[in-house]
Amino acid sequence: MLYQLHEFQKALLQPMSSWARAASQAFIDGSNPASKVPGSDRLAASYELLYRLGKDYKKPEFGIRSVTAHGHEVAIHERIVIAKPFCNLIRFKRFSDDVETIKNLKEDPAVLVVAPMSGHHATLLRDTVRTLLQDHKVYITDWIDARLVPVEDGEFGLDDYVHYVQEFIRTIGAKDLHVISVCQPTVPTLGAISLMASAGEATPASMIMMGGPIDARKSPTAVNNLADQKSYEWFKSHVIYNVPPNYPGAGRKVYPGFLQHTGFIAMNPQNHLQSHWDFFQNLVRGDEQDAESHIRFYDEYNAVLDLDSKFYLDTIKTVFQDYSLPNGTWEVAGELVKPQDIKKTALLTIEGELDDISGSGQTRSAHALCAGIPKDSKDHYEVACAGHYGIFAGRRWREKVYPKIKTFIREHQNTKKTATRTAKSA
Repeated sequence: MLYQLHEFQKALLQPMSSWARAASQAFIDGSNPASKVPGSDRLAASYELLYRLGKDYKKPEFGIRSVTAHGHEVAIHERIVIAKPFCNLIRFKRFSDDVETIKNLKEDPAVLVVAPMSGHHATLLRDTVRTLLQDHKVYITDWIDARLVPVEDGEFGLDDYVHYVQEFIRTIGAKDLHVISVCQPTVPTLGAISLMASAGEATPASMIMMGGPIDARKSPTAVNNLADQKSYEWFKSHVIYNVPPNYPGAGRKVYPGFLQHTGFIAMNPQNHLQSHWDFFQNLVRGDEQDAESHIRFYDEYNAVLDLDSKFYLDTIKTVFQDYSLPNGTWEVAGELVKPQDIKKTALLTIEGELDDISGSGQTRSAHALCAGIPKDSKDHYEVACAGHYGIFAGRRWREKVYPKIKTFIREHQNTKKTATRTAKSA
């Protein structure tokens, strides 16, 4: 019933939001007499803020048309490599007319970015992708809103997530691939690569894990505490709802994106209130650059997707209540996940000093679990003064984190190729 009430409220707000948008435009249109009214700038700002608070936020586009790579501007074409019911594997193909640039592009390492399925779209990693494209061939998992997936396509659980990641790695080719997992997917990605190693399959050249709950017992945050304090049955009965009839996934049981969004806001309500107040003030002052920055952020932040109930509940139990991965008890489709079997994949873990979603030490715990990886193939980096989003977006990501990742990938890319050449010579 809550989902239906949310849809009803959204439908009620749409006319008001559209009217507020029209009113805002009227008060800033120089040819309109309304713009001459005293205080019209404040009225326009008020209506614009009202419009943005009430509008419906759709999934944004990546919108990456070009980047600078190897000293030249190269065109970017976004295309789907694999289309599955709950996820599309997307490649950002780079093109150039310069012969030398084309040669350099071909020699760049391939990177698979495993985006989080935690309420936001993969476009939240736009800055991550754009930066990586300067020096890498980039693929990303683009998870599909569960309310858009028909019931006939079945459920999607944590095991399915692991199998999707494995399929994507095999499709791209594990040999020279570097896998970057951001936040939530650090666990299923480590599970996927562990199982591949246990089966004797080729594993990626490196895995880079950023701000994820490998061991959620360490430095528990508000997110961890909520999952730990409530029972599995509580989550099943209080936050799972059926998708309404007006969506393709009608009848599917989901954890609604609007609940996750409410949770995000509730973690830092004062910060969001201040941000909206600053936006209002910027509009009044005519500070278009800062106002546009606010709009870009909240267009992304407010666009949320639903999660299939099985995946959500599996994650709550496996990751945040049973701690199955660090306890060595996690099984995927009946197979025990053994990170210690990984021996040929380098490991880099990254944490933000001020991360309030994945606490200090949660990601770093992967080092102890991956006991089979040689010490000289492991590294850890703590980003000073960075929160959760700062490790994969913004200035700190571009100036501090990315150079570390780029160097790590190049070191282990070259190590693998050198080892191969040496073996062939022998």
